[in-house]
Amino acid sequence: MEWLENLQAHWTWLTLGLVLAGAEMLLPGVYLIWLALAAIATGILTAVLEPSLPYQILNFVCFALIFAFSARRFLRDQPIESVDPLMNQRGARLVGETAVVVQAIENGSGRVKLGDSEWLVHGPDVAAGDRVRVSGIDGATLLVEPLNLLPGEGAQPSSEGMT
Repeated sequence: MEWLENLQAHWTWLTLGLVLAGAEMLLPGVYLIWLALAAIATGILTAVLEPSLPYQILNFVCFALIFAFSARRFLRDQPIESVDPLMNQRGARLVGETAVVVQAIENGSGRVKLGDSEWLVHGPDVAAGDRVRVSGIDGATLLVEPLNLLPGEGAQPSSEGMT
């Protein structure tokens, strides 16, 4: 245990800081990095001033509080914008898409096929086989509106007037 007597306190704090920074990369969340920075700052301060152990611990606690609350305020004032804010909201990603009604929408409720999935929908009455546009979501239910095609767009030629 003679090596323990020769151990300099600033190396202990710097090592603790690196271990906490490494743990931050392995564990989810953004909490350990502030403790890592506090330990590194305490290690640097201990190398320069050589305070006693109680002051080192007090410095660590003060640095940890300063770093954590400063980061909290900074992230509150300047939040990190997501590249894809609808990543975990599948229904919200479908707004604007068109779907085919597979179970007629009657009394405001029915089913549509969109892609390879069928969805419950709420909207105005529409017959099976018609196309609708997703206008919003309500939980796991899509809100739809009839797809109004321009005259001659997507319409089948009628057999009326043909003799």
